[in-house]
Amino acid sequence: MARSSHDLSLFVEDALAVEAAGAKMLLVEGVPPEVTNYIWKKLEIPVMSIGAGPHCDGQLLIVSDLIGQFQAFTPKFVKKYCNVAEVITNAMKKYVSEVKETIFPDEDKYCYHMVEGEEDKFIALMEK
Repeated sequence: MARSSHDLSLFVEDALAVEAAGAKMLLVEGVPPEVTNYIWKKLEIPVMSIGAGPHCDGQLLIVSDLIGQFQAFTPKFVKKYCNVAEVITNAMKKYVSEVKETIFPDEDKYCYHMVEGEEDKFIALMEK
């Protein structure tokens, strides 16, 4: 996203004001790395980057972005290290299918049963 030099200078002013107001750190997201570098050199507080280049004190990447969980839109600064969305989607489809086909939950495999004789006691108690 292209921004004017004026807009970016206002961003720098805001960063300086945030520090002056007592912030203990600054997170910059989607800012050109040249601007992040300038801010990083000017501020005394740690500057963290999320898609704002390498010139900072630390990098952040949202876990759901990192693992490829969200598929509708991928910001330019996101690097997907795997594609769990496909795995999750396939698992959910299989779950829905097994529920509809009454394969899941198998009563003996996936349910807790009452101790033998307790069901009769339970029914009797409920009928009182």
